[in-house]
Amino acid sequence: MRKLENSELDRKSIQDFKNSTKTPLIIILDDIRSLNNIGSVFRTSDAFLIEKIYLCGITATPPNKEIHKTALGATETVAWEYAENVQEVIQNLKKEKVKVYAIEQVENSIFLQDFTIEKETKYALVFGNEVFGVNQEAIQLCDGTIEIPQLGTKHSLNISVSAGIVIWDLFKKINYL
Repeated sequence: MRKLENSELDRKSIQDFKNSTKTPLIIILDDIRSLNNIGSVFRTSDAFLIEKIYLCGITATPPNKEIHKTALGATETVAWEYAENVQEVIQNLKKEKVKVYAIEQVENSIFLQDFTIEKETKYALVFGNEVFGVNQEAIQLCDGTIEIPQLGTKHSLNISVSAGIVIWDLFKKINYL
């Protein structure tokens, strides 16, 4: 077994990325305080060809040196847009027939492993503030909520970790199942 060199990884150019068929998944980051978390979500979104990221509320936007530290250039590949009001973004996406799910612990949430996708459907995932989570008004506008099951003493995950878990799971379900 030999570790692959960077030149062997078949990385896309920025233009190749932009021309690629995207995963029908939109990420909505609302009131994210940590610039490192924002950058990490960009990087994960690049890895899985995510269609777009909405940055809402107090979430910082590129160009930003601190976001760039963890995004490593993904702000140049993944389409993004700033919108002050997350509720408006959710309402507009739903008008476009996008299914919107909050990633949150709420009554009647669907555990991630039980969430099934509908073919030919585009999804948006709402991730909320590191302390307060997705705000209640946004949750009420969503088509549902997805929860990552957690069995330990801590029932919270870092936003970038949560995004990585959920994006990978839905990417796999959309593309391979």
